Amino acid sequence: MNAHIASPALRPVRGAAGCAVATLVLAGAAWAARAGWQIRLAVAGQPLSGPPDQGDGRHRPLTALENDYHHLVINLGDAATVLCAVAFLLWLWRVRDNALTLSGQRPRYAWPWVYAGWIVPIANLWIPRGIITDIHHASAPGKRLPHAVNWWWGLWLIGFLGGAGLYTGTTNTVIARAYTDTPLLLVTDAAVVGAAVAGILVVRTLTAVQQDHIHNTRGAAPNR
Repeated sequence: MNAHIASPALRPVRGAAGCAVATLVLAGAAWAARAGWQIRLAVAGQPLSGPPDQGDGRHRPLTALENDYHHLVINLGDAATVLCAVAFLLWLWRVRDNALTLSGQRPRYAWPWVYAGWIVPIANLWIPRGIITDIHHASAPGKRLPHAVNWWWGLWLIGFLGGAGLYTGTTNTVIARAYTDTPLLLVTDAAVVGAAVAGILVVRTLTAVQQDHIHNTRGAAPNR
């Protein structure tokens, strides 16, 4: 049984949720644009001179389409992803703090796992979902976990594991894969976009149930 501990005051989450949703939309759009550009590269076909990396340290000049993919699509997409990660973690931190206050019980995962859970190998396959699950149980006792959580996490794992193999290496390597491994890249991109959409539902749902719990808790408090 978890021991009861002192908890901080309830924190507003609507603003943090709005930022998380906005950046999830931005990240999803960025990855959709990445997929669209990869289709354009595949349709155009690899130049007769071969891939950008010619081997032995030699590189050919990028085509206009490849150059745009390099400087616009990938760089802006990576920036949108980082911004989304920061906003999502800020929201996650707030709803976790509120879940602690509402339940009065020690969380299953200590606070460093809010960050480390995403980057520690093996552990990152289940800990982030576990944190979300615990927040929901504390915020909506007795209510069933929303299906969006499982969809979000399943799609995120597909995108994460697929991206770990396909998006490693230099940008020139990724450009070469856009010509040879287009279907696999598109599956990964679709999973990331789907995870962004499901993530929006997770943020909105958890924020709503937590706000309801906060409202009911305050409404039930005796007047002094």
